[in-house]
Amino acid sequence: MSEPAVTLAPSAAARIAAIAAKQAKPAILRLSVEGGGCSGFQYKFGLADAPDADDSVAETDGVKLVVDSVSLDLVSGAVVEYVESLGGSAFRVTNPQAASGCGCGASFSV
Repeated sequence: MSEPAVTLAPSAAARIAAIAAKQAKPAILRLSVEGGGCSGFQYKFGLADAPDADDSVAETDGVKLVVDSVSLDLVSGAVVEYVESLGGSAFRVTNPQAASGCGCGASFSV
């Protein structure tokens, strides 16, 4: 079995499981990339009901991270974490494909 193209950190898996349980949904997080943001592309997160046929799926602690095939080209090798700090808490993508990013970490360029 090959390594998943995108990795879901345990911190993110735990947060997704908690959110999904509150909303009575499956613990599946969809990561996609859209045009926009201050650096050209932006990450979009949302709960999914099920993976699509062309999705790449990574699983950590029973929680799935799904990425569509188009977005996967832009986030291959990335790690999705959940971080909490004095400034707030958020999902963070550490993306080796990104040549630059913005200060908030929500958008990037390649």
